[in-house]
Amino acid sequence: MGTDVPVALVVGASRGLGLLIARELGRQGLRPVLWARDADELSRASALLRAEGIVADTAVCDVRDHERVSALVAEIERDRGPVEVAVHVAGVIQVGPLESMTRDHFAEAIDIMQWGPITMALAVLPAMRRRGRGRIGVVASIGGLVSVPHLLPYSTAKFGAVGFTNGLRAELAGTGITATTIAPGLMRTGSHLQAEFTGDAPREYAWFAPGASLPLVSMDAERAARRIVRGVLRGRSTVILTPLAKVGARVGGVAPVTTAAAMGLLARVLPAAPHHPTPTVTGEQARERLSSSVVERLTVWGTRAARRFNES
Repeated sequence: MGTDVPVALVVGASRGLGLLIARELGRQGLRPVLWARDADELSRASALLRAEGIVADTAVCDVRDHERVSALVAEIERDRGPVEVAVHVAGVIQVGPLESMTRDHFAEAIDIMQWGPITMALAVLPAMRRRGRGRIGVVASIGGLVSVPHLLPYSTAKFGAVGFTNGLRAELAGTGITATTIAPGLMRTGSHLQAEFTGDAPREYAWFAPGASLPLVSMDAERAARRIVRGVLRGRSTVILTPLAKVGARVGGVAPVTTAAAMGLLARVLPAAPHHPTPTVTGEQARERLSSSVVERLTVWGTRAARRFNES
């Protein structure tokens, strides 16, 4: 049976930025529904929100399963009330050179971060259209505006997410429903421990993890969540976070040749691919293999965030 509290669906809400967005939506008076693939992570996330007085429902759901997504949205509409807000945050970060990537890496990234927003939107839009209102947010990335070396599957999927959300916004003009493209830069969520590394995994971790942790390079994730939720609820077209992301978006748009040259130089200084096939490992595993006290000091802020935001 439905309630009078508007429902906010957050896909990929069990940890990190998704959890923080769900928390902020709860603070704004909505009832979050947390979706993720891991039941244990969802249970911990729900408990973290409950400790702050936020009641959240949970559902184990892989956004790649479009039939499951449609069925769950219908169930929420029937039992909890109208889905007024839907935000797609689910993602996978794969770090490594193209030579060490496989088609499976690209398929996983595209299925989650490109097809995922499409599947979510197609599921919630019919009821939103009937009501004549709704807010949709898609967390893309600066990697969806400027393709970054050693993050090619990620950038490929995020470019698709940006294109879809921008086009969706145009399609929905005048309907009372808005679509917000969210393009953050690096944020301190602890995601470096959940990322996947291939190629020379320890050396890839050594450059990526500090970038996702250092305050001068990455953004406080709680502040980012507040700005994202404010932008989605206000129906803004685009939310670009972090100074580096804003600079990258502008430079990439007005000077694409210069941007491409800069990315080419960056690719040359990043770790080369090994001469033999290497397995994909988690950030935790790459961290253990690296065993660097220097990198540990450089990532202390990110590691603290991981503990706070259910990433470890």
